[in-house]
Amino acid sequence: MTPPAIAIADYDPRWPGMASAAIAGLQEAGPRLFTEIEHIGATSVPGLAAKPVIDLMAATASLQGVSDHEPALARLGFTPHENGMTDRLLYVRAPGGVRTHILHVVTRASWPTRNQRILRDHLRSHPEEAARYADLKRRLAATAVAPGEYTEAKTAFIQEVTDRARRERGLPPEAVWEKRPHGPHG
Repeated sequence: MTPPAIAIADYDPRWPGMASAAIAGLQEAGPRLFTEIEHIGATSVPGLAAKPVIDLMAATASLQGVSDHEPALARLGFTPHENGMTDRLLYVRAPGGVRTHILHVVTRASWPTRNQRILRDHLRSHPEEAARYADLKRRLAATAVAPGEYTEAKTAFIQEVTDRARRERGLPPEAVWEKRPHGPHG
């Protein structure tokens, strides 16, 4: 039997510590580069099942200035990853080819209204929504879909919950996936 293309793990209480260690390393490697760095994504929501990959989001004054710091990021194992998005930079840490961390770098100006942060905070304060999300993720992973199909299949749920969370903050709805040349996933 072929293992599922997507592996969903039960919540691991070590995830916040792994995120904190990566954040400390990033702050040390690029002093003054990032004005904020936070743990985002499913691994940042206590109790939520997730792919065991630590997502981080960092804010910087200008995306253009980040490339000067790529050697320092590379020393931490973060290498640039082209994702087709124009509003952020993406760096991946994948020792031995196994992805363990993803770093999303965004502008400081966009930081307060980033969907990933808003969704994380909403799921943390609405455990029933987090449980629905975990159920969906497990069902999708059990169907052995490809990673892009898995992400696309979660979009309706993520959009629904993010829209509700943005409305609660007095923000207008916003697409959860940035426009790319070939659809939501490149």
